Amino acid sequence: MLKQYFKQAWALLRQNPLFSTLYITGTGLAIGMTMIVAMIYYVKLAPVYPEENRGRTLYLESAQFNNGGQTWQSALSYTALQDWALHLENAEVISAQYSSWGLNENSYIQPADRSGDFHPIIKMVDPAFFRIYTFRFLEGNPFTEADLQSGIRTAVISDDLARRLFGTVEGAVGQSFSLSYVHYRVCGVVQGGSYLTPRSYAQVYLPYTLAPDYRRVRDPFHYIGSFQLTFLVKDDAQARALKAEVKDVTRRLNLEHEGQWKMELWEQPRTHALSAFQDYPAQDFSFWAKVRYFGLMLLVLLLVPALNLMGMISSRMESRLAEMGVRKSFGAGRGKLLGQVMWENLLLTLLGGLLGLIVAWLFIYVGREWVFTLLDDYPDAVPQGANAYVSGEMLFAPAVFACALLLCVVLNLLSALAPAWLSLRKPIVNSLYERR
Repeated sequence: MLKQYFKQAWALLRQNPLFSTLYITGTGLAIGMTMIVAMIYYVKLAPVYPEENRGRTLYLESAQFNNGGQTWQSALSYTALQDWALHLENAEVISAQYSSWGLNENSYIQPADRSGDFHPIIKMVDPAFFRIYTFRFLEGNPFTEADLQSGIRTAVISDDLARRLFGTVEGAVGQSFSLSYVHYRVCGVVQGGSYLTPRSYAQVYLPYTLAPDYRRVRDPFHYIGSFQLTFLVKDDAQARALKAEVKDVTRRLNLEHEGQWKMELWEQPRTHALSAFQDYPAQDFSFWAKVRYFGLMLLVLLLVPALNLMGMISSRMESRLAEMGVRKSFGAGRGKLLGQVMWENLLLTLLGGLLGLIVAWLFIYVGREWVFTLLDDYPDAVPQGANAYVSGEMLFAPAVFACALLLCVVLNLLSALAPAWLSLRKPIVNSLYERR
């Protein structure tokens, strides 16, 4: 039966090329725009290389300190790491990353072939960083805890940087390169990620103890510094326990330093999903506000095209009333006729959905350096030299296909059900009269 429906639908498509073209194009644009939004958030939220543990990752990025006269907001200091931050019990892995203003802007690599200095993307991390993010090491290994404590000038680099510096990945381990006129030895080469996974992306990973002021303490709050924390937890229960533990530590520290200063961590550590929708930890976040926002967006992207398609289908159904009247006179029930019309329109919608998916893929690929910032309140430009590629797992994901199929079905129901039902309710005599 379904095969027959699709044969009839294909015949009607060929008989009415203008209607079919307009229908498929309109459907494709509606689904394409919706898919672009879906793919933007899929890349931000899905477990993609090397951030495959996003569902179990939490972040503590900044803190606010107030002594009644001054208010400071900053990352944590090395003292905070040693006093309490690295000793939290409810996490499988805790990693500290050092960041400072101008770290990437003021660092240059001097290639051996004298082709010209260039900026690399640098992260200063600890060995635990490579236990949270699932980097595939093509050569060598990450630097060790002993390397971190001793401050040895060693580095993990990405494969694209290895090819640029040495011409190949093989044999890169053990070689040296010049960064801001200081030589570093390569201890490992990883398969590089994409700048679209900014939590983990870099071209050079260094031990944070190489930063000259990583122990710096800023008065009057000795917990103000330049370190951010990333936690890997076992499950949601441990994540809740970690948040409760951090709240308890905050309460205890505020009691110990009552009258001197007060620390505020808001709802940190926050999950990766929350960080994708919340620009900074202190920002107010409402789940239902986001639901309303995306609901309105989906309504505009799907309902408006559905209304236009509904008008086209109503006009088409008027021209087919005679055909439906004849089929009714030979015993075809309203449900059977309605099913035929819905399957016919579903074929057109699926073709439009395929067109929309291709349009979305092309748009995402061509505009990958800016399209993923379209929905950000504070968009950042991709730094020069950063690799913002879109991987196959980002584009050809089961969730993306499922979303596209669901949109096709929803748009088909919205645009075809009402006009088909109203047309088929007309009496047989009226339908047959349309043949005149």
